[in-house]
Amino acid sequence: MMLTEIAVQKVRDMAEKQNLQGYGLRVMVVGGGCSGFSYDMDFENTEKPGDFVEDQHGLKLFVDPMSWQYLDGTKVDYVESFQFSGFHFENPKATKTCGCGSSFSV
Repeated sequence: MMLTEIAVQKVRDMAEKQNLQGYGLRVMVVGGGCSGFSYDMDFENTEKPGDFVEDQHGLKLFVDPMSWQYLDGTKVDYVESFQFSGFHFENPKATKTCGCGSSFSV
């Protein structure tokens, strides 16, 4: 899994605005969405048993083992355009995605 430098900077900016300096990012896959699975993210500062933990451009990334099986190889970027502003997931394991890009199936 790889976060672009732009995505990492956006996470840092959001953490600073919420007074959460020093926190990392937990990326998860949860059931739901129009394609079966959805991506979710939250600030995290504690490693849980079995977590995949990696430094991404100075930001600590946490992924639980169940989510890792779906996210391995995924690129996360932050995109701003007239139609969409937000985190964009490029998941090579996704066989189908919804129109908004926030849910997928494998």
